[in-house]
Amino acid sequence: MDPRTMKTFQLIVELGSFNRAAEALNYAQSTVTMQIQKLESELGVALFARGKTIALTDAGRWYYEQSIPVVRQLEDLRSRLADFRAGEAGQLRIGANEPLASCRLPSLLSRFQSRYPKIDVSVAVANTPVLSERLLRGELDFAICSAPELGANLFFEPLFTETFALLVPERHPLDGRADVRLADLADHRLLITASNCPYRRKLEFLLHRADQAQPATMEVSSMTALPSYVASGLGVALVPRILLAPPPSGTRIADLRDAAIDLPIGLLSRVSEHPLLPSAAKLYDHLKQGLKETVPA
Repeated sequence: MDPRTMKTFQLIVELGSFNRAAEALNYAQSTVTMQIQKLESELGVALFARGKTIALTDAGRWYYEQSIPVVRQLEDLRSRLADFRAGEAGQLRIGANEPLASCRLPSLLSRFQSRYPKIDVSVAVANTPVLSERLLRGELDFAICSAPELGANLFFEPLFTETFALLVPERHPLDGRADVRLADLADHRLLITASNCPYRRKLEFLLHRADQAQPATMEVSSMTALPSYVASGLGVALVPRILLAPPPSGTRIADLRDAAIDLPIGLLSRVSEHPLLPSAAKLYDHLKQGLKETVPA
């Protein structure tokens, strides 16, 4: 059965006339008549009792009642598929690093969802090596993270630089020092993230390059938790500045004079997935523009 013919039948019933239904559809009346004759032939029953007025048969009345939800569902399907083609519907899976996932991403996703309510977005929070692996396995559409160790099928588009500062507890020996250097960290417990975290790798590289002894450490896998651990007096940590506006009570910010810790942050995707599907491209472009706006010039 042709959905358009079902719709024609419904209009005849609702308007009470073949002629008025034809006018509403901008069809010739003969076209409407032929559609109904074909429909009745397919169904093997008469839908209308022919006479001076249009009246439904019992079969026609039952068919009308049953056809209403069917036509509505078909129209919804057609509309939904049009949304998919236009990139205004779909399911997206993206990945994100901390602290970006907590501090920058929520407001951007809120604006995106307000504009595209039919696009469902799920967010996986992990470090860059894990996100890279999930991308390569096809589990994510793209990720927002630090620069990875690029493989042949990964494309990284840098957007901004995440800068770090040294956070120390109040009344700590390094509190108030204006000339803190990497060598000064050797005598204090250093709070660090997981071993595969790019931030930790860069910090360890700087310590090795400066030929500094490895300080005592405590591993804290969540970067966003580092300020709370510092505030509790468990050690010092290099923390993204976005988490320190303002710094937690009981802590102070100090700048390292002989080392700069920063990480390029950008959008990571599979080369084989370009161009992205319409809905993914919309979110990619929205985050690309929005993330740049979250960073002071």
